[in-house]
Amino acid sequence: MKALGVFVAIALALALQTTFGRVLVSGTAAVDLVLVAVVYVALTSGPGAGMLAGSLAGLIQDSLSSGVIGIGGLAKCIVGFVVGGIGQQFIVTAALPRLVTFVGSTFAHAAIFMGLYVLLGLRTFASPWPAVVGQAIGNSVVGMVAFTIVESLPGALERRRASRRPRR
Repeated sequence: MKALGVFVAIALALALQTTFGRVLVSGTAAVDLVLVAVVYVALTSGPGAGMLAGSLAGLIQDSLSSGVIGIGGLAKCIVGFVVGGIGQQFIVTAALPRLVTFVGSTFAHAAIFMGLYVLLGLRTFASPWPAVVGQAIGNSVVGMVAFTIVESLPGALERRRASRRPRR
């Protein structure tokens, strides 16, 4: 059942990223919803699930883009594994540790992704860091809001059920 939730989260992130990504930010990647989903899965399910979710999501995202297939998958795989390990070793339930996790995972993903392209001699990046800082801020905001919404859903459903019960 948990695997189904991971697939749904990745599919939803990919659908939203491809559908609304160009409309909302005029062609630039200000938010990587797929990376946010991978970080969420890694923090809630551990390094194995984070690694698999990162590989799957990255490969699908690579196949939908015009880049080399596998570089994004490897970058997201590594980030998912490391974030999952950090989530198991440290308490990452408060807002500040989650914020740091989203910012750090965005910078790590960008460094791995761009580093592989440069290392393989496929592409050069003139000055990517302002865009990466913007993406880190966007990913952090979206990730924090998503965590809050997902964590409040079970309690909201219980409160709704309790309010519908007849009182005696």
